[in-house]
Amino acid sequence: MQTLLRLLGDGAFHSGEDLGQVLGVSRSAVWKKLQQLQVETGIEIHKVRGRGYRLAKPISLLNMKWLNDNQGVAGWDIRVYETIDSTNAEAMRLVAQGVSLPLLVLAEQQTAGRGRRGRKWVSPFAQNLYYSLALRVEGGMRQLEGLSLLVGLAVVKMLREMGVEDAGLKWPNDILVGRQKLAGVLLELTGDPADVCHVVVGIGINVNMQSSDQVDQSWTSMALEAGVGMDRNQVVARLSVALAEYLEAHSEKGFGAFRDEWERNHLWQNKPVTLLSGPNAIEGTVLGVDAVGGLRLRVGEDVRVFSGGELSLRLREQS
Repeated sequence: MQTLLRLLGDGAFHSGEDLGQVLGVSRSAVWKKLQQLQVETGIEIHKVRGRGYRLAKPISLLNMKWLNDNQGVAGWDIRVYETIDSTNAEAMRLVAQGVSLPLLVLAEQQTAGRGRRGRKWVSPFAQNLYYSLALRVEGGMRQLEGLSLLVGLAVVKMLREMGVEDAGLKWPNDILVGRQKLAGVLLELTGDPADVCHVVVGIGINVNMQSSDQVDQSWTSMALEAGVGMDRNQVVARLSVALAEYLEAHSEKGFGAFRDEWERNHLWQNKPVTLLSGPNAIEGTVLGVDAVGGLRLRVGEDVRVFSGGELSLRLREQS
C-alpha cells in the first residue's frame, strides 16, 4: 500500500500499465488495489480514461529514513506507523514494554486519536501530524511543572518558522490562529509520581487538512494559513529540533524561566474569560501564568490561580 501511495503521492496522473509494472501486477489488479486503498484510508482517487489515476490532492507521506537523518540535536528513536489507534496509546504500550527512550511515535492515520478531556482528535490519512514523544523522568512529577505549556512554545516556534506567523497559545494546551484551533498538546503520565515516571508528550497539528465535517469546533491548518501545502517530514523535523531545545532548557531551568515568553505568546493575555470547572463557571481577566504554569485570573478584586486537567477556558465577549 505504501508503494502505491508513494507512486501517486505527487498528485499527477499515472497509467494503470505503469503502476502495474512497478507493482508487478496486472492493470485490473491495480484497480482493485486502488479501490482497497480508498476504503482503508479515505483518500479520494480520480480515474480518467486515457490518462490513468491520480489522487484528488497530493499527499506527503512520512519517511522514517529521512526523519532519522534530519532530526538534528534530538537524536531520538523513531517509529512510523501507517494506521494505529493512537500514537499516545502506542507510546504508552512501548514504555510498558521497556523500550529505549526517548522514543518518537508517528502515524499516517489514527483510528482513535484523542485530545484533552477525552475529546476525539480527527486524524485523516497523511494530512496532519500525529506525534507522541515518550520520555523517562527522574525525580517525579515536580520535573514536569509547566511542561505542557513549554511544549506549546516549541510548536508555535515551528509554526512561525514555516510561515504560520499568527499562531499563538491558549492556556493550557491549545495553539490557535485567531479563534481557530490549529494544534493541541496532550501529556500522559505513567509510573511513580514521586520518583521515576514516564511522560508521553502528544502533539496533534492540522497540517494539510482542507476540509472536514467531523471537527466539532472552529479550526484551521498550516496549509490554509500559509497558502501552500506542507511537507509533513519537514514539520516533524523542525518540531523535533525546537522541542529538544525547549526540553533541555526546561530540565535545567524549569518553566519559570520561560514564563514571560509564554505570556507574550498567549493570545488571551489580559482578555476577559470564563473558566469552566465541571458545573462551575468563573469569570475573570487573564493576568498570565505562575512559575509552574497555573493560570492567573483577576476575579473581582482578587487574583486567583487555577491548574488542573479538567479546566476549560472560554473567551468572554466584552460589552
